[in-house]
Amino acid sequence: MTDPKSLIKNAKSRGRKSLNEYEAKLFLSAFGIPVCREVLASSVDDAAAEAARMGYPIVLKASGEKLAHKTEAGGVVLNVKNEQEIRLEGRRLLEIPGCESLSVQEMIVGVRELVCGMTRNPSFGPAVMFGLGGILTETLKDTVFRIAPLTMYDAKDMMSEIRANAILQPFRGEAAVDMDLLAKILIAVGEISLQYEAIAEIDINPLKIRRDGKPVAVDALIVLTS
Repeated sequence: MTDPKSLIKNAKSRGRKSLNEYEAKLFLSAFGIPVCREVLASSVDDAAAEAARMGYPIVLKASGEKLAHKTEAGGVVLNVKNEQEIRLEGRRLLEIPGCESLSVQEMIVGVRELVCGMTRNPSFGPAVMFGLGGILTETLKDTVFRIAPLTMYDAKDMMSEIRANAILQPFRGEAAVDMDLLAKILIAVGEISLQYEAIAEIDINPLKIRRDGKPVAVDALIVLTS
């Protein structure tokens, strides 16, 4: 199992201000937060081999220590269906400034996307955030906050407070969200913030909901304190 402390120590020793997506997911998974399967590949050939092992369709992303905003850079390709596509897109991604490797990820199927994370309030300390995720996060601003630590009651209360809470119920043929698992994720984010003062922010977006209602982190960023 990955040692969370070593991830932070290694990043800080190299003068970095954040953990990249791959590292952030390793860190979160150490606290029981479900993350999608992901493998880093150093070349297009390696990416194609990893995708064949994982099974299509897959998600292909550009990865690098200084590449935090992949979507804006055109560094995320969804629903890659075959080796021809992975080679074509892989060559393009490797040309993006800051791209050092290719991230091959399982394609999580589900229409709902949530967000959760943490910021540190100068007066009150670490605050856990929850709300609508994906491209709607900044547009609709449907998020709520609680000061850590969180109880199960706190976490479920947060879920009820977002305006679009109906999305947590059975939705377009998909099962209701697993509220207990979602609550445990929010509680874990709060625990991380209390245990690791070296972490300034956590951003899990999107936290995608599988068709069976299980939430899975498909993208994440952990910002470190200076």
